[in-house]
Amino acid sequence: MKFRKFLAAGAGAALAFSLAACSGGGAGSSSDSSASGDDGAMMEEGGTIGVAMPTQTSSRWIADGDAVKSGLEEQGFEVDLQFAADDIPTQSQQIDNMITNGVKALIIAAIDGTALSSQLQAAADAGIPVISYDRLIRDSENVDFYVTFDNYNVGVQQATSLLVGLGLLNEDGSEGDASGPFNVELFAGSLDDNNAHFFWQGAMDTLQPYIDEGTLVVPSGQMDIEQAATLRWQQETAQKRMEDLLTGNYVGTDKKVEGVLSPYDGLSRGIITALQNNGYSGTVEDGFPVVTGQDAEVESVKLIVDGVQFSTIFKDTRKLAEQAVVAATAYLNGEEPEANDTETYDNGVKVVPSYLLESDIVYMDNVTELLIDSGYWTQEQVDKGVA
Repeated sequence: MKFRKFLAAGAGAALAFSLAACSGGGAGSSSDSSASGDDGAMMEEGGTIGVAMPTQTSSRWIADGDAVKSGLEEQGFEVDLQFAADDIPTQSQQIDNMITNGVKALIIAAIDGTALSSQLQAAADAGIPVISYDRLIRDSENVDFYVTFDNYNVGVQQATSLLVGLGLLNEDGSEGDASGPFNVELFAGSLDDNNAHFFWQGAMDTLQPYIDEGTLVVPSGQMDIEQAATLRWQQETAQKRMEDLLTGNYVGTDKKVEGVLSPYDGLSRGIITALQNNGYSGTVEDGFPVVTGQDAEVESVKLIVDGVQFSTIFKDTRKLAEQAVVAATAYLNGEEPEANDTETYDNGVKVVPSYLLESDIVYMDNVTELLIDSGYWTQEQVDKGVA
């Protein structure tokens, strides 16, 4: 736990309510725009809550926004829900407008966790509580609460699923039959997202022993987060980097990529496209590289069912939205929301009280149990790969 607290500080420098099942538009298929909540019956305290989400180019963030808005409206709040097209100035202006318009609380999934200091100060001056949603807002004392998943463990799960796909581990954690060596490449998220550092550290702590003993080999030699990072988590950026890795380290040799650590489904799809464009074909069972992921986006869930993507990490955003609603309602009732972690998330200025949720590894054989039976996706959505 002390190590994770140190990691969070270093990274920036380098259920009471029932929510509707959340499903959104497909990744890359929606253009970003602003949307304001409908009027609803007011709580006795009254008021509008501002919800700032980073983008609509990921079905995950559309789902989060819809679920938070729905949950708040069920509690009688009006909601100003805004998406910022992954543009920092746009998100800053949206939050400025929310404060000017007198919102009673802010729920913010930041594009850049270090870029909102003036907005947070304005919120504090106006007595507006700020809830950091999934991505930790850094370098400010004016962050009241944080709702997220155990992001270090998400990284551990991503790496574990890579090892399972390669046969080095079994799904139950026992040692597998494979011995390697295996050629793998490593991808990280956007360096301005605090979570990316947790994902990376959890994954690398898991993979490093296998790298040290030579069971895993990284032919590109790119094993630092700065080398592996993907700005704004862009699918196209990941595809281009994978193509460059193949050209520079595999094409014209007898080496083949056997696994790719990917921390997000959008990146995974770009990586898979690059592999397919370079002659890799078939399914994992046929020898297609093991590619991991995160967020259980329906496009990638279909790829998992089809045997092309090996795994993803399911973070049930309905539960995350629920906790954001619980926290906002507590503040507006003059109470402090319950935290289950008060040590891990140091944002560079303060340790932010947090509520952490658990995640699950999704493989082909548990898609139905985790995602369909729970109502997160329907069978039809998975079959079509469209939300």
